[in-house]
Amino acid sequence: MAELLVVEDDETIGTALTTGLRAHGHAISWQRTAHGAMAAVNGRGFDLVLLDLGLPDLDGVELCRRIRAALPGTVIVMLTARAEEMDVVVGLEAGADDYLTKPFRFGELLARVRAHLRRSATLPPADAVLTIGDLVVDVAARRVTLGGAEVQLRTKEFDLLARLAIDAGTAVSRETLMADVWDAHWFGSTKTLDVHVAAVRRRLAAMGDPAPPPITTLRGHGYRLESPAG
Repeated sequence: MAELLVVEDDETIGTALTTGLRAHGHAISWQRTAHGAMAAVNGRGFDLVLLDLGLPDLDGVELCRRIRAALPGTVIVMLTARAEEMDVVVGLEAGADDYLTKPFRFGELLARVRAHLRRSATLPPADAVLTIGDLVVDVAARRVTLGGAEVQLRTKEFDLLARLAIDAGTAVSRETLMADVWDAHWFGSTKTLDVHVAAVRRRLAAMGDPAPPPITTLRGHGYRLESPAG
């Protein structure tokens, strides 16, 4: 049984989500305000957070940052009426792993929740240590180092880099990355993938020397983590 935090101030939506998710075997804590959400987060851990961005007492993006800081390994899915691409990108960069635009079908949300909970399992073998030049991805420890210095990555950023590292030097399609890192039956925008690739690039580049192996964009196909041997 997974523990989910629902942060939603709309009584109708919150009731529907809570009732529906409980009916599918999940333990639910429903909070209507950012203050209540942070009190819940500080009291216990959650496997996944469904976060409405339109809250009355605090901007949802700022709350997303605070939840991410408190629960670095927890999946956060934004629920937003803001369909504009920039709003989605800002939310993802604040620490969200995924988003759904209102109105959405409960079946779609349930599929996303199930997918993210399944993806909590590591992609490579649990004891794998992937070395690409000065970059080392230790799957068991969920640790990435560059030149011996640890790189701080969020949950999906680590999964994405690990997936690219498995096939370092080889092109990996967008469809494969979405299936392996998010869900085999993903439907909807792949903007999530692009934002996460950009975030991984920034975090690696911020380490300074040595230079990280680049992640090359293959337009119309996907991405490739370059291998020094390649």
